[in-house]
Amino acid sequence: MGRAFQNRKESMAKTSDMKAKIYSRYGREIYVCAKAGGVEPDGNLALRSLLDRAKKDQVPGHVIDKALDKAKGGAGEDFSPARYEGFGPGNTMVIVECLTDNPNRTFGDVRQCFNKCKSKIGSQGAVGHMFDHSGILVFAGDDEEAALEALMEADVEVSDIECEDGKITVFVPHTEHYKAKTALIEAMGEIDFDVDEIQFVAKESTAIAGEDVEMFEKFLDMLNNVDDVQNVYHNAEFS
Repeated sequence: MGRAFQNRKESMAKTSDMKAKIYSRYGREIYVCAKAGGVEPDGNLALRSLLDRAKKDQVPGHVIDKALDKAKGGAGEDFSPARYEGFGPGNTMVIVECLTDNPNRTFGDVRQCFNKCKSKIGSQGAVGHMFDHSGILVFAGDDEEAALEALMEADVEVSDIECEDGKITVFVPHTEHYKAKTALIEAMGEIDFDVDEIQFVAKESTAIAGEDVEMFEKFLDMLNNVDDVQNVYHNAEFS
C-alpha cells in the first residue's frame, strides 16, 4: 500500500541520542502538555500518550513528577512551540520542532546550524507540504487484514498499513491517532506499541552519499545540541 517502509522508517529519524537530553526534552514537553490540558492523564489524552512514551523510553519517574508538579503549580517558564523548515545537505528536506521561551534566540540558534552545514533555512511551509503529519502505531503482529478491518469498523481513516518482520505499522492522519489506537486495543486486547507517536513523515526520500552524509550527520549533531530543539524530521536516505 504505497511507499516503502524502509524509506518511511529512515524519515522518522529524530535527534536526542543522549539520555540527559532525552530526559530534559521529555520534561519540557510534559510540562507544556500538562499546563495546556491539565495534569490528569484521564482528562488529557495527549498527556496520557506522552507519559506512555516517556515510560517506554525509560524516563525516570522523578523527571516526570517534577514536570507535572511544575505544571500543577502554574508557575514556571512560558514555552511555546516553534517549527522551522528548510533544506539540509544534499538538498534534503528538514523540519525542526522546538519548544522555546525565547523565539528570537531559538531561531538564531537553528539558523546557525543550517548556515554552518551547507544548508538553507526557509520560510514556514517551505518543505512542510512534502511531509505527511501522521499518527504512527507499530506493534507486534502478522495479521494486517485483521488490523485494517478493526480500523475500518471504527471508521478510522487509514493512510497506509504495512506488515514486515512480524511488525504491523499503521499510518493515519494525526487527527485520527487516538481513535486508531483505541480501535486496535478494543479489537485486539492490550497492545504493547513499539511506536505510538505523531510525526512528520516524508512523502519522498532523497538519497545522499559521501561528503553529504558526513555533513548531514554534523548537521543533526548541531541541532541536537540546541536545547530548544525537540524533534528533527527529514527525508534523507543514506546510501
